[in-house]
Amino acid sequence: MKGSFSAETRVGREGVTVTLDDLKEKMANFAEERDWDQFHSPRNLLLALVGEVGELSEIFQWKGEVPRGLPDWQEQEKLHLGEELSDVLLYLIRLSDVCGIDLGKAALRKLELNAQKYPVHLCKGSSQKYYQIHNSKDDVPQNGV
Repeated sequence: MKGSFSAETRVGREGVTVTLDDLKEKMANFAEERDWDQFHSPRNLLLALVGEVGELSEIFQWKGEVPRGLPDWQEQEKLHLGEELSDVLLYLIRLSDVCGIDLGKAALRKLELNAQKYPVHLCKGSSQKYYQIHNSKDDVPQNGV
């Protein structure tokens, strides 16, 4: 429904579920209602996305390493982080839509490619890049597996 920005109420095991398609539709409606499609060229959306990534980076800029779950962060800091993460996600979804890319399918394909590039038997516990892994270890599974 146009003009509605409440989360879809599909309830799964972990609560409300919002899909990439839900967000894509909401972003398209949001832009259409404001006549912003004229400004949403791939280039402009990419530059907006880069700007939002910069704002997200600023949050972490002087914090050093931060533990998972952000246990020492105040609730207002976490709220701000959520807003900036959302800005990045929404621009990415809008950019993929305007470019005609099914982001969900592209992400699944990329995960499959990464699984091939980083086989468990060669990279488990390592932060090396794929070219380092393949050059530093045999491409043969350990223990004959």
